[in-house]
Amino acid sequence: MNGKNPDPAPHPFSGREAERSPDALSSGVDLVREAFRYQSRFDGSTMVFKIDFPVTEDPAFPYLVRDLALLARTGFRVVIVPGAKEWIDSVLGEYGIVSRYMGNTRITASDAMPFVEMAAFHVATRFMTGISAGRTDAVIGNFVRARGLGIVDGTDMERTGTVDKIFTGSINTVLSQGMIPILPCIGWSPAGKSYNVPSDEIALAASTALKAIKLFVISAHEGLRAGQYIFPPGFEAASGGRVRRLTPQEAENILALNGEGKGGPDKNAAGEKGAPSRKVLGELALALKACRAGVDRVHLMDGREEGAVLLELFSNLGAGAMIYTDEYEAIRDLRSGDIPDILRMMEPLMQQGILVRRRAEDIQERRGDYVVFDIDGKIHACGALHDRGEGQGEIAAIATDPSCTDTGLGRRIIGYLVDRAKKRGMKRVFVLTTRAHDWFEALGFRESAVESLPAERSRSYDRNRKSKIFALELN
Repeated sequence: MNGKNPDPAPHPFSGREAERSPDALSSGVDLVREAFRYQSRFDGSTMVFKIDFPVTEDPAFPYLVRDLALLARTGFRVVIVPGAKEWIDSVLGEYGIVSRYMGNTRITASDAMPFVEMAAFHVATRFMTGISAGRTDAVIGNFVRARGLGIVDGTDMERTGTVDKIFTGSINTVLSQGMIPILPCIGWSPAGKSYNVPSDEIALAASTALKAIKLFVISAHEGLRAGQYIFPPGFEAASGGRVRRLTPQEAENILALNGEGKGGPDKNAAGEKGAPSRKVLGELALALKACRAGVDRVHLMDGREEGAVLLELFSNLGAGAMIYTDEYEAIRDLRSGDIPDILRMMEPLMQQGILVRRRAEDIQERRGDYVVFDIDGKIHACGALHDRGEGQGEIAAIATDPSCTDTGLGRRIIGYLVDRAKKRGMKRVFVLTTRAHDWFEALGFRESAVESLPAERSRSYDRNRKSKIFALELN
């Protein structure tokens, strides 16, 4: 291949990113560009942040709420739904009240309700205090109309309720004034009776009623990681086992494979201690419900990481796991306007002789052979399939943004081009490469001789470059 593997396993250039691609690694400038792109795209959009109580106990909490205040000041419509379960447990414990549960739902006794309200509003006030420190106003209000769950399977749920209506008019009035509405886990019936409503349910209902473009689920744990859960065949996590993004179908498959928490609150799907599978899979289930209800993107975040929300919002790679239903990413044909971007991505590789030198005119001439990996309008990888005749295609010009070397984009570009070759009736594809032998072998390519190339390509083979040839039979 006249190119280099962008994400081999093992990567032949591990630890040398800065050396080989200084321009592409100007991360500060790139981050600013991405921030402006996302600011323009999402300005004025509504985003709901459901934040678990343990996050409020973490040293990073003041930075989190100030970041949310900053978003509100810069034109984003921020809605906060604080979780309060652990604090409610603590307050009830102080007064000797023991909660009963039906599944994961607390049965809220009438004599416990005043203490539940006190705990819920105490947590909401923590958020308002932190937001005020960020020089932004917030409002805690009765934005949720609720009704009692009543008798469920013969059990009286007492003062545990469910969302009947989200008062979007009141919330939008608050948002229009640049303030942040805070929705505690309390709802009121039309008669003024209060109910304890799960914050997950409020966050889901608010996201759909307000037509939020994003729902952030922020917790105090690392989240979904490879090695702790069962993943569908062929699913690739990023380095360190981190899951960056999922389609709703992938999320559904993971929930089915792991039994949505069958390991218990402190065990993973394999029954090993230390992985909060019930919590993590519950959040994934919430994300899936939100996507099915029309929320474009749901982000599962670790709130203990300072600046994680800003990184997730203003950069392509983010800091959490995103479940998305919109056209977030796609492999598509190259457009003329993409050529400067892919040349910039290729330049460090061409300087080192890893890629052969290409000019804009060369790429434009064969533009129909090229594809790019587009994430929210930014090019992160590219490749080409050239028809060399005799039923053979050459895969070439594979390159990725250095910040994406652990995301599997190179494999996906190769897979896309192989599929394209099959659809075009090719029987064989080959690559010429000087340094990515192991990676192509891992993808099923096998070393071949120059004589196996089509006659035209064999005549143009650069014997001074001494590229090795690896081929994949398509039958």
